[in-house]
Amino acid sequence: MFQIRIHGRGGQGVVTATEMLSVAAFEEGRHAQAFPSFGSERTGAPVVAFCRIDDKEIRLREPIMAPDALIIQDPTLLHQIDVFAGLKPDGYVLFNSHHSFEALGLGDLVKVRGLQRMCTLPATELGIKHIGRPIPNVPLIAGFAALSGIIKLESVIKAINEKFSGKVAEGNIAAATDAYNLVKEQMKEHANA
Repeated sequence: MFQIRIHGRGGQGVVTATEMLSVAAFEEGRHAQAFPSFGSERTGAPVVAFCRIDDKEIRLREPIMAPDALIIQDPTLLHQIDVFAGLKPDGYVLFNSHHSFEALGLGDLVKVRGLQRMCTLPATELGIKHIGRPIPNVPLIAGFAALSGIIKLESVIKAINEKFSGKVAEGNIAAATDAYNLVKEQMKEHANA
């Protein structure tokens, strides 16, 4: 079973991101589960959501304490909570930022883990560019597909088309494709470094 934990703030589409990840997994014939954990349900408050993906039925219902992957939608959370708590030693990290991990003050994390499974992505900027709103969730799930290979970009696009229509779907597909390609490019650079 592959377990993903997404950290963000209310209004950034954290819950929608996990739902779309689960739909993308269903599109590939897999079992998936998505659910949020709210502290307070207001815009800007920290939000955590979870997604599990497996080839067999998922019976677990508790929050994910030892994730295989983390998606961090808001860099300001670094100073509020331990977003890396429980991350497995070989876990993936996708971080919404146009800064490097070193510039974010996470150089020690890179030294311990390496960059093979870690990536930053300017997802908020991609949201603004393609849909006109600072919502990072769709670029981040496409970036996660590129980083991990757990789901395919085509499945993310199908999930987008199930959730949105018209210009919103088109903009999200463009943002997802852009994000996927940016992460793939960054991973090639990490492999050659």
